[in-house]
Amino acid sequence: MASKSAGALPRPPREAATVVADRPVLPREMADALAQFGRYLEAQRGHSAHTRRAYLADVSGLLRYAVRHGATRLDDVQLHVLRGWLAAQAERGLARATLARRGAAARSFLGWAHHTGLTHADTSVRLASPKVPSTLPTVLTADAAARLLDTARDDAEAATGDDRPGALRAWAAAELLYGSGIRVGELVAIDVHDVDVRERLVRVLGKGGKERVVPFGVPAARALTAWFDDGRPALAVAATGAALLVGDRGGRWGQRQAREAVHRLAARAGVDDVAPHALRHSAATHLLQGGSDLRSVQEVLGHANLATTQRYTHVDPERLRQVFTQAFPRA
Repeated sequence: MASKSAGALPRPPREAATVVADRPVLPREMADALAQFGRYLEAQRGHSAHTRRAYLADVSGLLRYAVRHGATRLDDVQLHVLRGWLAAQAERGLARATLARRGAAARSFLGWAHHTGLTHADTSVRLASPKVPSTLPTVLTADAAARLLDTARDDAEAATGDDRPGALRAWAAAELLYGSGIRVGELVAIDVHDVDVRERLVRVLGKGGKERVVPFGVPAARALTAWFDDGRPALAVAATGAALLVGDRGGRWGQRQAREAVHRLAARAGVDDVAPHALRHSAATHLLQGGSDLRSVQEVLGHANLATTQRYTHVDPERLRQVFTQAFPRA
């Protein structure tokens, strides 16, 4: 009798999993583990709802792939299954960054499953992810950033009637994104009591639930004051709560609306089309060009380690030349 190959999976019993439109129903062990992993990401890792959804979608895709290929237990998700799952997605033309993210989600899940005793071994330790080329988002020059922000201010000052609250909101958002270097997710999560206009400080909740206090400049303070005086009161309703930035219907302003506002401002200002993340990157770059050290920029951006800041920011050659000339004894 021929022996089974080492990588072969046991044939599942008929009741182990059914298939609905090529989406197999997960066996109870896998479904329960997926739910537990979601709770772990929230309670222990402090991931945002967006990150949790992405991780759970990736892991769910892996488990359904495994079930389609005969897996009935978590221990059946072996290395060859992981590689086959990623290879199938690569053949569909998915970007390397997406494949790397899905591989990271799989490693996180299987490492957690082994640590909690749900599997006998962590089969993902030998899984290699594709290298993602390091790319930088669009960075506005200081002049272009000023032009975008001046456009936001001019629009706000010229707006009247029903258009005024939205223009004031766009101005405040753009000034705060650039003036403090915060993420768009952090921006829309800010509450009124998180902002001290007089001291020009804002408290934000970053990745992993880490809180930090970030300074902002006089222009952002002016925009926020105008928003507090004439913008927010016109949009806030009883159900608004403490949200700093309020949408047109009285709810908390969302990330999609913030991105759309920045894109519109860039178009009106005649600068490169940018997203809120590019304003954050531009702010960090301009801080470094102005003489700030990496560790200070790290604190502003809320990075856990300096290596992230070094990859995220770059210093122009002229700035490096000046530092070299001033500081190096053999320059």
